[in-house]
Amino acid sequence: MVKIEISLPIGYADDDVRCAVRSVLPVDKSEILEYRIIKRALSLIDGEAPKYKCTLALSFSPEREAGLLKMRNKVKPYEERIFTPTPSRMEKRPVVVGFGPAGIFAALILAEAGVRPIVIERGLDVDSRKSKVDLFNSCGVLDPECNVQFGEGGAGTFSDGKLKMGTRDEYKLKVIYEFVENGATEDIAFSQTAHLGTDKLPTILKGIRAKLLSLGAELIFGAKMTELGTKDCKVTYVDYEKDGNTERIETDAVILAIGHSARDTIKHLYLKGVMMTPRGFGIGMRIEHNRERINRLVYKDSAPLIDETASYHLVTHLRGGRSVYSFCMCPGGSVVAATSEKGAIVTNGMSEFARMADNSNSALLVSVTPSDFGSEHPLSGIAYQEKIEKAAYLLSNSYKAPSISLGRLLCRSSDNSSAVIPSYPLGTVDADPTDYLPDYITASLKEGILDFDAWMPGFLDTGAVLTGPETRSTSPVRMERGQDGEALCIKGLYPAGEGAGYAGGIISSAVDGIKEAEKLLLSYAKPLR
Repeated sequence: MVKIEISLPIGYADDDVRCAVRSVLPVDKSEILEYRIIKRALSLIDGEAPKYKCTLALSFSPEREAGLLKMRNKVKPYEERIFTPTPSRMEKRPVVVGFGPAGIFAALILAEAGVRPIVIERGLDVDSRKSKVDLFNSCGVLDPECNVQFGEGGAGTFSDGKLKMGTRDEYKLKVIYEFVENGATEDIAFSQTAHLGTDKLPTILKGIRAKLLSLGAELIFGAKMTELGTKDCKVTYVDYEKDGNTERIETDAVILAIGHSARDTIKHLYLKGVMMTPRGFGIGMRIEHNRERINRLVYKDSAPLIDETASYHLVTHLRGGRSVYSFCMCPGGSVVAATSEKGAIVTNGMSEFARMADNSNSALLVSVTPSDFGSEHPLSGIAYQEKIEKAAYLLSNSYKAPSISLGRLLCRSSDNSSAVIPSYPLGTVDADPTDYLPDYITASLKEGILDFDAWMPGFLDTGAVLTGPETRSTSPVRMERGQDGEALCIKGLYPAGEGAGYAGGIISSAVDGIKEAEKLLLSYAKPLR
């Protein structure tokens, strides 16, 4: 295959693609055996109609491709490789703890290799999990073992399923095409705003689960790891609790993909000798604007011509050295009640596939470092998060989240009435963020918002609303591991994904899970001959 750069109109069709190819290459439409868009970004230039700038991969006859590759300024060779594990065998079945992106894809690679992994997940299957989440959102009844953070699919199941592809490699393509095979739209392979949609994710997850089972994997939901057994600094077993009973799995290899909110498990592992270091992350609030307003701010005069709900990414570096940045922007979405612990408030964001809810929201986060935690203890970042989450809860002694209008936050209006209705499902209470956030967080947010408005005039809408706190942007700890992927000091333990401090989203977590599974197979499995 070869690749070229082309431009396509909004709402393009097959013939538009073929005509665009002909405008770049001296070929006839009939010569194009296959084409595939591999990258697409919206281009907005003043005075020009909006369009997509695309990278296209094309297949011609071998003779034609050889001739086209001589046009070196326009045509480049292209080849895709998707990661495939080597068929292997293991004396003991490996265990995967956690069934978010890292755990799912680690288990998939192990299953495809033929070593029949056992997966334990403290939460429930995606349908049962949704019932638990709906009950919390409607009645405030929280299940600490199955919620927005815990269960099939991990935290991303209820957070839009945004996909950041970046450069294409064999690991990322494995993730993307697995999603497509199980119901995702093909544009996730090339769109810069690719997402799965919270409403579409259950079907995708169930498809991957069925594939795992067909390959001999065993999935145990409602199973919380309670003990990591070791002897002579090597993994020997995993204990888990299910329905009040404790079960044991004898194993010598464990992939630990527990996610960033499994604080009790993280604390247990620390006491077991897993080497950890504190890690910086972001703390802030969720800001909501009217969706149509954000469309106008981003697309300007082209807004009526574009049917894609607008998103934004903003970052500023303040004079004191901190950064303020948008994170997990959810176009046409809603703010999520994301706590996994009783007596705490946590926010997040999500969008359904259509991204057509009234509001668009994003986290506005301030960078924090271990020097802010008040202690050098490896788990001090967790304690820092917990203090803020509990303080927010105590403002109303309920799961109603503290909220404030942007105008009132910046002293631009006399009251907290807002044109934007907060979408947080359990309701909000009027509160100044200094009542639960450190002063430097609030001050940095104010300064950062002024910078954002300078770059995107109109972002400072006094009717916008901020709801907080957003504390779980990523893991506040890193579980140290060597080049072989194993935890330092414990052979056979493979920390993976966001909870271990090595990823920051669905794609990167899934890729880290694949790579840890690959390393496990190299160390503990024998290739089949």
